[in-house]
Amino acid sequence: MVKIRLKRLGAKKRPYYRIVIMDSRTPRDGRAIEEIGFYHPVEAEDKQIRVDQEKVDMWIKNGAQPTKTVKKLLNRAKAAK
Repeated sequence: MVKIRLKRLGAKKRPYYRIVIMDSRTPRDGRAIEEIGFYHPVEAEDKQIRVDQEKVDMWIKNGAQPTKTVKKLLNRAKAAK
């Protein structure tokens, strides 16, 4: 099953996440099928989340399922626009 989920990057105690398309069996930091955005929790509110909404819609239409956390982030990104 294909999932839309977070891939952790950054330094210790300074996380930075990429929103990616991955197979559900792939390790968290493994190879992604496609990168569609990022989430930077340390940045200012307006710079925290950036997502390519067209790609998200395409992948969801093709059967990809977002995780709970990614659903929340996608809703925040929509509300910010």
